[in-house]
Amino acid sequence: MSLGSCVDLIMCFILFLLFIYIFASVTVTRLHKVYLAFHFSMMLWPYCQFAIKTVDNPVYQLFYVKLAFVDAAMLTTGWIFFIILISGQTQFLKRKLLMLLFIPASISSLGVVLNPNGWFVLPVNGGYVERIYGPIFWINISILIIHAIVSLYILYVALISDQADRIKNQVMYMLKGILAVTVFLLLDIFLNVVLDDYLPVIPGFTSLGIVISAIFFLITIRQDKVFDIVTIAHQDIIDTMEYGILVLDDQERVVEINQALHPFSVLKTGDRFDMRVILPDSADQAELFLHKYLKQPDESAEIEFLHPDSGLYISIQVAPIKVSAVRVGRIITFQNITELRRLINETNHQNTILQERNESLIKIQEELFQTNRKLMKMAITDSLTGCYNRHYLTQQLEKEVNRSRDYALPSALILIDIDFFKAVNDRYGHLAGDAVICGTVEVLQQTLRQDDILARYGGEEFIIYLPGTDEAQALAIAEQLRSNIESNKMSIDNIDHPVSVTISMGLLSVRDFKARQPKEASAYLSDLFKTVDQALYAAKHQGRNRIVPVKG
Repeated sequence: MSLGSCVDLIMCFILFLLFIYIFASVTVTRLHKVYLAFHFSMMLWPYCQFAIKTVDNPVYQLFYVKLAFVDAAMLTTGWIFFIILISGQTQFLKRKLLMLLFIPASISSLGVVLNPNGWFVLPVNGGYVERIYGPIFWINISILIIHAIVSLYILYVALISDQADRIKNQVMYMLKGILAVTVFLLLDIFLNVVLDDYLPVIPGFTSLGIVISAIFFLITIRQDKVFDIVTIAHQDIIDTMEYGILVLDDQERVVEINQALHPFSVLKTGDRFDMRVILPDSADQAELFLHKYLKQPDESAEIEFLHPDSGLYISIQVAPIKVSAVRVGRIITFQNITELRRLINETNHQNTILQERNESLIKIQEELFQTNRKLMKMAITDSLTGCYNRHYLTQQLEKEVNRSRDYALPSALILIDIDFFKAVNDRYGHLAGDAVICGTVEVLQQTLRQDDILARYGGEEFIIYLPGTDEAQALAIAEQLRSNIESNKMSIDNIDHPVSVTISMGLLSVRDFKARQPKEASAYLSDLFKTVDQALYAAKHQGRNRIVPVKG
């Protein structure tokens, strides 16, 4: 075994002893586990240097050379991570920044593993104990140096930060460690690579730098309790919270307390906590909350109350702390919700006002809606009889004319006149005449179908539109109307006997609106009204109380 291989083996053994020391002397947390994995990777470099010089097979020699340099690339990335953690400069823990450091190291490591065309390393005399480095080697070294510079920059930022006084010792140790490994690495490259043709190989430079760096890490972990920075950060976080935090163990003793709790309690770490002292006797639901707190410690609970002394609204929330489903304590939060309660009350008050205004607006809208309905009804109905007026019927018929351009549907119009209506007025008076008109309309409406439209045409004349009705159906409906009116006996105030009337009707059956549309709809309807009016005139001329149909 050569002197060079012994030096690297000794460095590997020292790193192994440090590994065992850390493992045996600290309570291993998750962060310690990560560091131990990082420390183990530091052991790989001297071990690979030792293995290169002790194996004879060039394939194995090349394997250890590649493993050493891949490990070096990963080591410097790990250094940066722990330096960020130790220095508290978590602003550097950004995905993009870490990727900028990790990706080049990964790419150079891939180049090392593939060694295309010997661009990373070439053997000398058939082996890799002595070797010639190519451009990938220098790229790999450049990335290591860049990582070292980044680490130094992070330490510099930590030293000028607000936390410098608290973390100065560990930052200085880290600075010494980074400088040591960087200096020994550069010496190794300069003496054993650059001046290889002029000087004999001096082993162990980089391995010694790694050992010195590991020693500084160990001092920081043990002496300065660097991994307790997590606890410090945790305390800083909870102390900046606006609500009080109280952590109790399973015996109701105070384990942790933050500054925001002082307005609510003067408890100190180690004191016994009694919830009954905190709650005032007059607090709403206090008894129910206390029962749940005392009798159901595995359940969460919360309460809000007005503190009688301070006049503040307080919110208390209790949650169990469990490990493997076993309760080991509780965490209790105290929050001053006075301002929140004031805002809620103010909001509720404003909501009440808005609700009242909305109800008023809704009532006004309903009144407007009903008024509009009445106005719309007045616009389309006859004030005396309540049936539709001529204007409404004309509008509906114009729609039918336009619709019939696509669908040819049979329809019919019936124009009605009350026979001898002037005699009724002359004999019984105009009020009796109005009653006769209303009674006649009532019978007509009772006889017609739901879709039929009855409108007052003028005076004692009415017009009926029968949609979807052919001539035979229209005649049957007209006859039914005539018969019902004739048999109707109307009782009228101040008239001793019942009054009955008859009606004359002109009927126009329109088989196809579409076939009669050379004109505008209004002109076409005017022709229809004129035609059915002529039929009504014929019915009156032929003796009344009859139906005269005419083809449309």
